[in-house]
Amino acid sequence: MPTRDRSHSSVESLALLWAARESGVIDALTSTAGTAEAVADVADIDLRAARITVEALASMGFIKRVGDEYEITNRALGFLAKRDVRSIGRLPHALDYFSLYTDLPETMANGVAPDLPDEWVRNRLGAEDATDESVVRACVTAAVRESPDATRVLELAGGSGVFARELLERGFDVSYVDEAETVEVVRPLLSRAGVDLVAGDPTNPPVTGFDLVFVGDAFDGRNPDEAAALVTGAFDALAPGGTAVFVDTLHGRCSTDATTSRAVDALARGRGDLYDESTVRSWVDSAGFARETVRNVPGTDLQAVVAERAVD
Repeated sequence: MPTRDRSHSSVESLALLWAARESGVIDALTSTAGTAEAVADVADIDLRAARITVEALASMGFIKRVGDEYEITNRALGFLAKRDVRSIGRLPHALDYFSLYTDLPETMANGVAPDLPDEWVRNRLGAEDATDESVVRACVTAAVRESPDATRVLELAGGSGVFARELLERGFDVSYVDEAETVEVVRPLLSRAGVDLVAGDPTNPPVTGFDLVFVGDAFDGRNPDEAAALVTGAFDALAPGGTAVFVDTLHGRCSTDATTSRAVDALARGRGDLYDESTVRSWVDSAGFARETVRNVPGTDLQAVVAERAVD
């Protein structure tokens, strides 16, 4: 899904924000420091660097001058408010990726997946939750159109649960399965909304009997064996005659920009790959689905792989 903060997406802006976070400037400004001098002291950096960084952050709207000091604005809340994924936004996750990009040559040379930045899970979920509403609606519409009589729906590997909430608003009985660490982050939001949360391995879901299984960002960051196992997990979760819909960008069908973004992210994380339609179809066939179709999701650069389980 589109999870990047486009409002400050230039390389220079991301570099400045990343350096401010990594050097301790952000922490200083969100704790005790209100001037460039105080930032330099708390973060233990050069005063000139602190002054330039503080003034740039102010011009970008992350802090504002109040009297003789600077205070953070709502724009900076994503660096502070981590409990509710809706407060995080896209930017912290974009900076996490920027951090990984700085290590790209080493990662490409040794082929070893790097350690992920602190707060990776929460920041990723915050970015997912900030997916444009039009994209969420388009993906859900594409899915439910394939199973118009569905009542029980499962969001598998549900992440932030942004699609589960949209499905719930449309009147479906919605369940959600993801790893325990993810479930604990999103539980306060999704339980309150009425989603049935289940902690478990999405490749071996502990719940079954669904009319429709929806998987967003289905193959992002997954190696081939993991992606194929997720497809099998969706098959196992379906009732006979049910339908699974896997939404993602497919190499060869999406735009050059989407391909480039997926490629650099896969390289930076040391996980995932560019998957084309024939590869995904092979996973669907191997999982036991009777039929599959690939459609473009209208209004997006995404594809929906629709897989039907036969009636026993």
